[in-house]
Amino acid sequence: MSSRNGHRPQSFASVEEVTSRLGDVGYLADRALATTVFLQARLGKPLLLEGPAGVGKTELAKALAAATGRPLLRLQCYEGQDETKALYEWDYGKQMLYTQILREKIAQIVADADDLAGAVEAIGAHDSVFFSERFLAERPLLRAIRSPEPVVLLVDEVDRADEALEAVLLEMLAEYQVSVPELGTFTARHVPLVVLTSNNTRDLSAALKRRCLHLFLGYPSAERELEIIRSKSTGLPEAVAGHLVDVVRGLREQGLRKPPGISEAIDWARTLALLGATEPDTALLEDTISVVAKYERDVERALRVLPVLVEGERPVPVPETGGADDPGTGAALRAARDTPGRHGSGYYGERTGTQAAPRRVSGSQGERSFVANHGRRTR
Repeated sequence: MSSRNGHRPQSFASVEEVTSRLGDVGYLADRALATTVFLQARLGKPLLLEGPAGVGKTELAKALAAATGRPLLRLQCYEGQDETKALYEWDYGKQMLYTQILREKIAQIVADADDLAGAVEAIGAHDSVFFSERFLAERPLLRAIRSPEPVVLLVDEVDRADEALEAVLLEMLAEYQVSVPELGTFTARHVPLVVLTSNNTRDLSAALKRRCLHLFLGYPSAERELEIIRSKSTGLPEAVAGHLVDVVRGLREQGLRKPPGISEAIDWARTLALLGATEPDTALLEDTISVVAKYERDVERALRVLPVLVEGERPVPVPETGGADDPGTGAALRAARDTPGRHGSGYYGERTGTQAAPRRVSGSQGERSFVANHGRRTR
């Protein structure tokens, strides 16, 4: 199939081909990751990548799109997000515009009505006009299902979304279909390559994990990390790059609130190259420490250990500060969100002896009905 990336086959013939084609677009995958991607493509299952920030989870989806010639669709998750931003919504503004333009025609439709009930009945017979594909605003999940060509769908940082959005994802991940009550069920013409990423700020539901292939993506070995930095053509001399990798790995052992990922290591290498570094230089590393340390206490701790790391020694590893009581740590976020029984009985539709409490409906969900909005506006 032709694409902006040229003619590329849509699938992979072997694990070795996965490694080769991802490498061609600048992504160095180890054997475990390449095997998982191969199985994902062959089995048609979503891939859930969990691990710390900055280890290449999001970049894998981008590399898959480039390697297969598929368009990339991205759903960036955040707290409070509802299905209208993930699936679809009705274009209320466009519906209102058409109503205004066609008001004379609407008047003709209700002209023969004897009373208000008859007028409503006459208008209701034309609901399908306003709840048609003309007014359907697709969001990433529905767009991936209805795409006329195969796509890569990235559901990024799904752990930041609320559990209600996880439930919305279940039908799509299991059946590759999306139900729109007014129009019916849309089933994927081409099975998308779906990549979900999580930074482990909270545990995901078993129902979501059951539908996915799973892989924990951690920090690479020193040799592979150096190879990744080399592949990015940072311009940093080989000896300095090797030393930089050791420094970054040493910082990860110091219990920083945000340990430096591979992306920060690459940024640091480019920064040092721009500043003309030709040898390990403690002063230069201290001047640029903010490239990899993102919080004030992380900067302070990094500055204390940098001289030792530059000398090639390994300082005593420091455990993550604060533990579950520190509101800034991933452990605290997980502890806050992962309370036993948080889903409640009947959360995923199983039969229970008691009636489950009704789920709260957000404001944006309440405004999805054109008829409801129109009625409020005209009363």
